[in-house]
Amino acid sequence: MEKQENHLDRERFCCRICLDLLKDPVTTGCGHSYCKSCINTHWDKEEERGSYSCPQCRQTFTPRPVLETSTMLADSLEELKKTGLQAAPADHCYAGPEDVASDVCTGRKRKALKSCLVCLDSYCEKHPQPHLQSPPFKKHKLGEPSEKLQENICSHHNKVMKMFCRTDQQCICYLCYVEEHKDQDTVSAAAERTKRQRELGLRRQTIQQRVQGREKDVKLLQQEEEAVNGSADKAVEDSEEIFTELIRLLEKRSSDMEQQIRSQQETELSPVRDLQERLEQEITELKRKDHELKQLSDTEDHNQLLHNYPSLSPLSGSTHSSSFRIRPLRDFEDVTAAVSQVRGRLQDILSETETEILLIVSQVDVLLPQPEPETRADFLKYSQEITLDPNTANRRLLLSEGNRKVTNMREGQQSYSYHPDRFTGGQVLSRESLTGRCYWEVKVKMGGEGVGVAVAYKNIGRAGNSEGLFGFNDKSWSLHCYRHRYDFYYNCIETRVSRPWSSRVGVFSRVGVSSRVGVYLDHSAGVLSFYRVSDTMTLLHRVQTTFTQPLYAGVTVGYGYTAEFCKLK
Repeated sequence: MEKQENHLDRERFCCRICLDLLKDPVTTGCGHSYCKSCINTHWDKEEERGSYSCPQCRQTFTPRPVLETSTMLADSLEELKKTGLQAAPADHCYAGPEDVASDVCTGRKRKALKSCLVCLDSYCEKHPQPHLQSPPFKKHKLGEPSEKLQENICSHHNKVMKMFCRTDQQCICYLCYVEEHKDQDTVSAAAERTKRQRELGLRRQTIQQRVQGREKDVKLLQQEEEAVNGSADKAVEDSEEIFTELIRLLEKRSSDMEQQIRSQQETELSPVRDLQERLEQEITELKRKDHELKQLSDTEDHNQLLHNYPSLSPLSGSTHSSSFRIRPLRDFEDVTAAVSQVRGRLQDILSETETEILLIVSQVDVLLPQPEPETRADFLKYSQEITLDPNTANRRLLLSEGNRKVTNMREGQQSYSYHPDRFTGGQVLSRESLTGRCYWEVKVKMGGEGVGVAVAYKNIGRAGNSEGLFGFNDKSWSLHCYRHRYDFYYNCIETRVSRPWSSRVGVFSRVGVSSRVGVYLDHSAGVLSFYRVSDTMTLLHRVQTTFTQPLYAGVTVGYGYTAEFCKLK
C-alpha cells in the first residue's frame, strides 16, 4: 500500500516534459505544473508563432506568461523527499510532448523506441517482443520511431501503400493501382526505394567527392595563407633590417662627416690662433715699453731724463705687418651644398625605387583569380585615364584634346624635338604605366590601313620593323581594326576575329567606321581582353598569358585616320 502511495505521489509531482520530479516548479494559467527550465525551453521553441501552449491540455496563451516559482509545490516536494520520495527510475521513460509515444501502452504512455512499418504502430522497449519472437511478425520491419506512420495509409482506401506510381510520382495502395494506375508505370514501393536509395548513394558519393575536393581546396588555401603570411612577415623583417642598416650607414656617414669638418676646422684655426697669440704678446710688450717711456717723459728732473735716455733700448721691428691682408673666408657652405646634392640624389633614388618596389608589391600574386566584369558598368569600376606621351609619338602624329586624341597627318611633320623613345612608325604610347586591373576605351575611325589598339612593354623597339611594330614581337599585343573586320596580332602571328561590323554598331562613311573598342587588363592574372562597346559588351579577343613588366597603352594610326582615348570618369 505504501509503495502504491509513493508511486501516486511521484505521478503528482512529476514534470510531464522531463518526466522527472519537479525542479523549481511553476504553474501555468491552466493549472498544470512543470519545471521552470522545461516549460521555458518548450515555449522558446514556440517563439516564432507568437502564442504559447500548455504541453498537456494545449491551451494557448498570448502574450507569453511570466512564470513565478510555485512556493507551495516547492515546499511540498521538500517535505515529501524527506519521507523517501525519489525521482522516477531511469527505466520508466515516459513520452513527453516532443517524443513519439507507444501505441500499445495504456494509461501514461512510454517513449517509443521502434515503429513497425507494416503494423504502423510504435512500441516502447517492453512491447516489441511479438515482432522479435513470433514467426508471423519476423518479416515486419522495425525502424526508428516515427510520428508519420499514418502517412503510409491510403486516404481513399485506408490500406497500406505498398506500391509506387512512377508516372504520377506518388505512393499508392493496391486498390489505387487496380482502379486508377493499372495502365501506368508502377512498381513496388520496395523496388522504387531500392532505385531511389541507389540514386541517393550516387548523390552522396558526388557530395562526398565534392566535400573531399573542397576540403583539399581549403587545405591548399590554408597553406597558401600560411605561405603568404610567412613571406610577408619575412619581407617586412628583411626590409626593416635593410632600412635599419641604411640608417646606421647614414648615421656613420654623418658622424664621419662631422669628424672631417671638425678636423678641417682645427686645421684652419690652428695658425690663426698661433698668430693671434704672438700678436697679443707683442701688444703686451709694447704697452709695457710705452709705460716706461711715459714715466721717463713725465719726470721733472732734467738730468734724470738726459741720463736715462741713452740707455733706452731701440724699438725692435715687428715680425708681422700691422696691416696684413686677410685671405677671402673659406667657410663650409660648399660642404652643406654638397651634402644637399647627395640628399637630392638619394631622394630621387628612393622615389624611383619606391615606385618599382610598390609595383613589385602590387604584382605579388596573393589573391584568388577575380571574375572578369560582364557589364559596361562593371568595367567602368576599373576605368583608367590614358594620356599619350609626345616623346614617343611619330613625327606625323598630331596629338590634341589634352594628348588623348591622335591623328596621322598625310602631309607635314610635327615639330617634336629629338627623343630616343620616339617611334619611326605611326605609333605612340601612353604616359601611364598599367598594372593591376585597368579598363579604357578608344574611339577609332577605321578604313584601309586601319587603327591598331595595343598594349606594349616600355622597352619595345622604336624602329619601324618587327622589333618596333605593335603585335609583331613578343613585347606587344595589338587588335587591328579594319573597315569590316578585326585582326589580332602577337609575335607576328595573326588571328582573324570573326566579328564583322554592322550598321548597328558603327557608322559607315566614305572614310570608314567610327566605334569604340574597350580594353580590359588584369595584369597580375595575365588577362588582356578587347571588346566592341555598344549597348552591350561584345568580346572580340581574349589573351591569357604572363606579363613580366608594366604595360603601356598604345595605338597605331594609318594615314588620315584618328584614334581618341575616351574620358570615362
